[in-house]
Amino acid sequence: MRKLWKLVSSSRNLVVFEAAARLGSFTRAADEMSTQQPSVSAAIKQLEEGLGVKLFHRGHRKVELTSAGHRLYSDVSRALGEIEASVLAVHRMGRDEHVTLNASSAFSYYWMMPKLPDLRARHPAIDLRLQNSDREPDLDAENIDLAVRLGDGDWPGCAAARIADEVIFPVVSPSFALGAGGIGTIADMAEQRLIHLEEPVRVRPTWAHWFAHHGVVRQDLDSGLRLNDYALVLQAAAAGEGFAFGWRHIVRNLIERKLLVGLEEWAWRTDNGIYLVWSTERPLSPHACLVRDWIISVSEYPNR
Repeated sequence: MRKLWKLVSSSRNLVVFEAAARLGSFTRAADEMSTQQPSVSAAIKQLEEGLGVKLFHRGHRKVELTSAGHRLYSDVSRALGEIEASVLAVHRMGRDEHVTLNASSAFSYYWMMPKLPDLRARHPAIDLRLQNSDREPDLDAENIDLAVRLGDGDWPGCAAARIADEVIFPVVSPSFALGAGGIGTIADMAEQRLIHLEEPVRVRPTWAHWFAHHGVVRQDLDSGLRLNDYALVLQAAAAGEGFAFGWRHIVRNLIERKLLVGLEEWAWRTDNGIYLVWSTERPLSPHACLVRDWIISVSEYPNR
């Protein structure tokens, strides 16, 4: 970096150069930067002297880049563009412009989306950004306001509010349910076409766990469609590809819309819950507090 400053003298010279090269005019560059044309000329001259090469061919009404100027402009314009994007992103981080909610794609699609009109009606000024991921990111490192997690409610550095119990039961399309027939017991389910969720990072219960909870031990559950995203699992189930796991808080809306049928009499209520979490290391913005309180108010535990 020391060599850089020795050659260019000042980072301002690079900014002035980029504007003059982009606009093809020292005068227009001066107007854009709210300065005088002699100041631009002086900055370019200092840069050329430091580099030991001409960067512009000076004409009467315009300037054109030399071959050296073209080379420098290509790299400088790209670098300054990346710096500008980073600066704007950091600037937005320090303002209450938006609220970021991190969750799985399935939670965003099937839990949040049907409720968003209510949030907009109550808080029209809030800019909510839904961020989907297949992992549980560090809220502080990635500047995430709120996140939805499945577990026991204990995450270091986070406060948590339980918004639903983890309740799992089989779901299937109405057409597939009509054609399945002969499902009188849980053991009969093992003979059906099953859709498996295999997320690459998060650990989730499997069909084997569900059967074992109900006292049915099966070793031959490897066949069937395997998908790595729960939203895809539900789409496959709705398309008639077989039986899928139905997390109650996610599939309730799909069942009400008659896109899926739920075998709720065979529900498995685990000890875990679905939690809304936020960092205890930094205060939530006022808008983030409103989103947090709204999510809790429309959850299974509105008074918590």
